[in-house]
Amino acid sequence: MIEIRFHGRGGQGAVKGSDLLAMAAFREGKQVQAFPFFGVERRGAPVTAYTRISDDVIRIHCFIYEPDVLVVLDPGLMSAVPLTDGLKPGGTIVINTTLDKSAFPVTGIPDVKIATVDCSSIALRYGLGTPEAPIVNTTILGAVARATGVVSIDSVADAIRERIPNKPDLNAQAARDAYDRLHG
Repeated sequence: MIEIRFHGRGGQGAVKGSDLLAMAAFREGKQVQAFPFFGVERRGAPVTAYTRISDDVIRIHCFIYEPDVLVVLDPGLMSAVPLTDGLKPGGTIVINTTLDKSAFPVTGIPDVKIATVDCSSIALRYGLGTPEAPIVNTTILGAVARATGVVSIDSVADAIRERIPNKPDLNAQAARDAYDRLHG
């Protein structure tokens, strides 16, 4: 089983991104769970969402405390909250950032793979959100697909086109663009 924890801010689409990743995996015949955790429910507040993907039945139903993968929609959260708490050795962190992965040192967890891509500029190129608030959830799913191999980019694009009512084709293309531009 692969356990994935999404970290974003209200309005970035972390919850929808978690759901879409689960849908993409379900399309590939996998067992899935996707669920959010909300604290203070307001735009800009930290939001956490969870996705489990497995070839077998998933029998646990709790938050993900020891993820295999972290998905960070807002790089400012890397220093604001302890995002890497519980990350498994050999885990993967996918970060929406303009910075190189060397800007995000992780200590105390062996063999962490960090992958970065500027999802914000990709989202803006496709008209997803505004310069002040780009919507990066669909975009970062392409990076997750490439960094982890847990789902194919085709399944991600199909899930996006099926579930995103506004600009589905542009959202799917943004995911493909992030898949191609991933560093790490």
